[in-house]
Amino acid sequence: MEHEHWPFFALTVTTPRLVLRYPNDDDLFALAAVLADGIHDPDLMPFNHPWTRAESPELERNSLKHWWGLRASLSPDQWHLPLAVFDEGEPVGVQGMGATQFAVTRAVSTGSWLVQRAQGRGIGKEMRAAVLHLAFEGLGAVEAYTDAFEDNPASLGVTRALGYEANGTLLRVREGQPARALYYVMTRSRWESFRRDDIAIDGLDACLPFLGISES
Repeated sequence: MEHEHWPFFALTVTTPRLVLRYPNDDDLFALAAVLADGIHDPDLMPFNHPWTRAESPELERNSLKHWWGLRASLSPDQWHLPLAVFDEGEPVGVQGMGATQFAVTRAVSTGSWLVQRAQGRGIGKEMRAAVLHLAFEGLGAVEAYTDAFEDNPASLGVTRALGYEANGTLLRVREGQPARALYYVMTRSRWESFRRDDIAIDGLDACLPFLGISES
């Protein structure tokens, strides 16, 4: 079975509203297909790298190559998990979490995207809460970082609603122009005060050695 050779295919995080799971190729093709629905208005760019400017089918092909690359390059010293997000069984986005030398830092960073038709319904907040649960409860993280450009109120709204603390700003280059990014941190003690008891993690234990974490 594929799970025996790559246990991440059995990794899921479930909330009352959503299922987040490590995507197999069928999931990746489904995610690539929904990109055509659009992620943001054309006059906005929420990402540091403007990957959504590519036209179809280049957009879908680039995305598949990116996801396959993350799978191929995963190591205990550096990894990124692009969890596919499903709402009522339909793919609506990706909630990513990554780390460098997690065994030393116990710190992760998160990022995400959500198709426009699924925005404004609380899904962004729910999927972020799910990945924070995976980080702190599942992996034993001590800090989780996130950032967004200051003109991305939806992402910033999720971050603030979940109780992150401000962690500085930085001017970055976005499509040839300066743009200010706002940084936030969630500490373990902060998360403990907001943690939920209705989020379940399955299939994680077999993945831990691949992430530089000793199995308990």
